[in-house]
Amino acid sequence: MDRHAWNDRYAAADLVWTAQPNRTFAAETASLPPGRALDLGAGEGRNAIWLAQQGWTTTAVDFSDVALAKSGQLAEASDVEIDTVVADVTTYTPPTAAYDLVAVIYLHLPASERTQVHRRAAAALNPGGTLVVLGHDTTNLTDGHGGPQDAEVLFTPDDVVSDLEATGLSVTKAERVHRTVTTPDGDRTAIDALVTARR
Repeated sequence: MDRHAWNDRYAAADLVWTAQPNRTFAAETASLPPGRALDLGAGEGRNAIWLAQQGWTTTAVDFSDVALAKSGQLAEASDVEIDTVVADVTTYTPPTAAYDLVAVIYLHLPASERTQVHRRAAAALNPGGTLVVLGHDTTNLTDGHGGPQDAEVLFTPDDVVSDLEATGLSVTKAERVHRTVTTPDGDRTAIDALVTARR
């Protein structure tokens, strides 16, 4: 990952991603009682802002200060507040047992870095807290649409479950999710890997 490249990408457009939350993430978390939430690799903050709108006290972490500046503006426009932390999630260690929800959404890293991020995310959960990991599945490269074109940063639900071994979390869902993507050439299907787990 290159922070400067991502800053340039975020600076070049009003929004790189939509302002709406990811639909799968919203569906997975809508029924949870609001508490403290951590969004690792938050980008422009769409999921963090949505959580704040649902009553969560939310911290968004990303290494792009440009993206987080946008998230602050979007939060203000949405009449909510989020905390932001400019940090590289591959080295950032969140407080232990401090959050009721930790989200790792479309964060694509080499396997060794991914495992460490997932383990630190697990350690950040309170008893009863929920971890949601969602990203482009490995099969998306050959059978789906969009996403990174580098197999080394893609993952499967089983990869995430393996990352979480010995963390004390109980996996409640590990599955592939098919998602419709609207393109100028018509609808396409993207394949995501979704894992939810609880402490």
